[in-house]
Amino acid sequence: MMSLFWAVVFRDLRLALRHGADTLGAVLFFILTGTLFPLALGPSPDLLRHMAPGIIWVCALLAALLPLDRLFGAELEDGSLDQLLLLGLPPALVALAKITAHWLTTGLPLLIAAVPLAIMLGLPTATLPILLAGLLLGSMVLSLVGGMGASIVLGARRGGVLLPLLVLPLITPALIFGAAAIDAARTGLPWGPDLELLGAFLAGALPLCPLAAGAGLRAAVE
Repeated sequence: MMSLFWAVVFRDLRLALRHGADTLGAVLFFILTGTLFPLALGPSPDLLRHMAPGIIWVCALLAALLPLDRLFGAELEDGSLDQLLLLGLPPALVALAKITAHWLTTGLPLLIAAVPLAIMLGLPTATLPILLAGLLLGSMVLSLVGGMGASIVLGARRGGVLLPLLVLPLITPALIFGAAAIDAARTGLPWGPDLELLGAFLAGALPLCPLAAGAGLRAAVE
């Protein structure tokens, strides 16, 4: 069963490498949106340093939302979603495999792009490990919650409009904890509890979101 799971993951990775516009678009959106804030807020280093945690997290959240409407939609349109569900894997594992591929092709590049953006906004280099640790956990949460939302609106009219409205309220706690951890590290306060709460959010989303996403996939093909 695990061999089938990883076969689905590698299949999606190959498709993402063949059609890299989604990944490139998400990374460019993340960087370009982040560079707009200094233009809007002004060149004050203290202000940018204070706003940097929220800027990075909001930009990462919005950038990761871009490819979500195609996470299951392409397979539903060409009929390959039915074939994936006939492989013998439970629908929850099919959903988890595609969510894993989404994180590898979107969340991981955003982690790499976050470093130069953080330096540009003036974050101290000592806070970069906390930034990456928080984004690592938060991007996984976003992929899980986003995958669940993408399966729920699958096949619905104006699903691309409904998806952000469904996902953004659910992912708000991760945004709060992640930005708070960076801000605490920047000001010398304890940052561990915020990352622990973010990890608890991930521990809850990991079993629940694939189950809900699998149910959404099953309902979409019936």
